[in-house]
Amino acid sequence: MYIPAAFKIKDRSEMVAVIQTNSFATLFSTYEGMPYATHLPLLFNETQDCLIGHFAKGNPQWKNIEQQDVLAVFQGPHCYISPSWYETNQAVPTWNYVAVHVYGEIELMKNDEELVNSFNKMIAKYEGNDSPYSLAEVDSKLITNLNKGVQGFKVKISRMEGKKKLSQNHSTDRQQLVIKQLEEIEQSNEQQIAHLMKKNIK
Repeated sequence: MYIPAAFKIKDRSEMVAVIQTNSFATLFSTYEGMPYATHLPLLFNETQDCLIGHFAKGNPQWKNIEQQDVLAVFQGPHCYISPSWYETNQAVPTWNYVAVHVYGEIELMKNDEELVNSFNKMIAKYEGNDSPYSLAEVDSKLITNLNKGVQGFKVKISRMEGKKKLSQNHSTDRQQLVIKQLEEIEQSNEQQIAHLMKKNIK
C-alpha cells in the first residue's frame, strides 16, 4: 500500500498488535484469473510466524490457493476528520486510520488434528478465560462434520507493512484540536482514533 514516511509503522510488534486487536481480516488471492476476497478471522502465530484460519469448503477460493502469494488486510479504527475542527478553514477534509497488510504463501492443513487445534486457539482468543464453552464437550460427530465442511490453512508470512495516518503531518496544536473534537463523538472509531493520536504525539 502507499505509505508516506510520516505514516509508516516501523515497529513489527506494533503491527502484530494491530493484527491481534483487529483480527477479522480480508484475504485476497486470485481465482480463475480474477481477484477474489474472503472476510474471515485470522490468528497470528508468533512461533511459526504465520496467520492461521479456515475457509468454508463451499468457498472456491481455497481450491487453487496453495503456493499463491496472498494478501491479508487488517483494518484498524478509522474516521472522518473535518477541516472545521482546525484553527483555519483553509484546509480540506481527510480520513485518519490504521491498517496492516500481510503478504505470504498459503499452506493448506492436511489433517483433522491440526484443524481442531486451530479451532481451539480461536475459541480461546474470543471466548475468554471465564467462558463455560469448550470444544472438547461438543459431540464428536458434530466435530467430524465440521471438519468435513471447512479447510484450514496457514499464511506463511513473507512481508508485513503497516500504516497509521493520525494527522502526523499537521502541527501538534492542530492535532490537539482534532483530538478534542473526536473525544466529543460517542462512536467507537472516533474514540479509538483520539486515543491513538494522543499516544502518537511526541
